[in-house]
Amino acid sequence: MPVLDMILIALAGVGAGAINAVVGSGTLITFPTLVALGYPPVTATMSNAVGLVAGGVSGTWGYRRELRGQWHRLKWQIPGSLLGAIGGAWLLLHLPEKVFITVVPVLLIGALILVLVGPRIQAWARARSERAGRSLEHISRGRMAALVFGTFAVGIYGGYFTAAQGILLIAVMGALLPEDMQRMNAAKNLLSLIVNVVAAVAYTLVAFDRISWPAAGLIAIGSLIGGFLGAHYGRRLSPNALRAVIVVVGLIGLYRLVTI
Repeated sequence: MPVLDMILIALAGVGAGAINAVVGSGTLITFPTLVALGYPPVTATMSNAVGLVAGGVSGTWGYRRELRGQWHRLKWQIPGSLLGAIGGAWLLLHLPEKVFITVVPVLLIGALILVLVGPRIQAWARARSERAGRSLEHISRGRMAALVFGTFAVGIYGGYFTAAQGILLIAVMGALLPEDMQRMNAAKNLLSLIVNVVAAVAYTLVAFDRISWPAAGLIAIGSLIGGFLGAHYGRRLSPNALRAVIVVVGLIGLYRLVTI
């Protein structure tokens, strides 16, 4: 591998790790980079998923304090992510990649709309809880079921393509949960990490020879550093600033997706 290619892949890994920790959609940096350097799309997807696991670990660790008090809900979301990721990995190995790439822009537009209207949805949910005399933290069975199903659906998407799954998760949780952005971001990091681990293991077991291990290794090193940086600075953003970053990155990612 040329030295310039190695540098570009590692730098893309740093950027992806940082963006994944703060927003999600870091794949929209590393995936186009690998494709531009001549890697086949499926090889790029698999190598990217394997490499970004390291960044997911560092980003999740950086947000560990915000995860406290969420396990009563995450114990249901985690199985949803696991099962969804398994299904998504199976789809990648059996369906043409263009099937989901066609749908991704539509999903991303919907997610960005939900991110923008999320505060109004949350305000409506809080007002309804107050009128019913329930705690603001109360989550009805219906909303919990919708949350788990949404997490499962995003897990399928993430196991297949991974790009922008963090934005989709934030959109789902923002529409259904009375949580602030930083705590939802922490949960997003953990759930995205689970999806990436499942996908990476599946690709390694089933398609070991289709993964570019040098590229995956460079992305892993870069994303590990980027994840720490993203968690360190991302935790300092206000909810509105974080929401703005999500929308901007999402729009850039949407442009990258439709022009790949």
